[in-house]
Amino acid sequence: MTLAQIKAAARKEAFARRKPLFEAANGAQAGYLSEVLAGHRGVPVSGFMPIRTEIDPTPAMAEASAYGDVGVPVIEAADTPLKFARWTPETVMVAGQFGAAIPQDPTFFEPEIVVVPLLSFDRKGGRLGYGGGFYDRTLELLRAKRATLAIGFAFAGQEVDAVALEPTDQPLDLIVTEAGIIEIT
Repeated sequence: MTLAQIKAAARKEAFARRKPLFEAANGAQAGYLSEVLAGHRGVPVSGFMPIRTEIDPTPAMAEASAYGDVGVPVIEAADTPLKFARWTPETVMVAGQFGAAIPQDPTFFEPEIVVVPLLSFDRKGGRLGYGGGFYDRTLELLRAKRATLAIGFAFAGQEVDAVALEPTDQPLDLIVTEAGIIEIT
């Protein structure tokens, strides 16, 4: 089996595993993310607008927006890095690529902390995403300019023993779940 086939099978399995976790989620799922971001007040951060069955970071993003720039990713084209548009709870949002909401009138900035959605993760910082490579390209670009903290945000039940990785896959620096904070080993 090729790496592409292994990843495709892992994505299918991860979607199935995440669905019941999403259905059982409650409003406190972003508590630990709020705790982590509070330790970085004022540092520009990007969260994400949840799609499908992703865990919801918006309560933590709303808290962080009281202290500094918070943004959301914007996909401009396939095979390009993400751009990040400033967001607050009052921002007027419209549908963007892949169904994720984006600001109607985006003002772009570069975050130093990127909260990353995912399908599965391992304790070594491996992340399985949707396969478009947007976060990998973006983290590579940002990390070439300055230290950039990549925080995976997911349900605890999305953890796997090992994620199949390619040389272009960018590692996570920290993982936050509804159940706690996982330091990368």
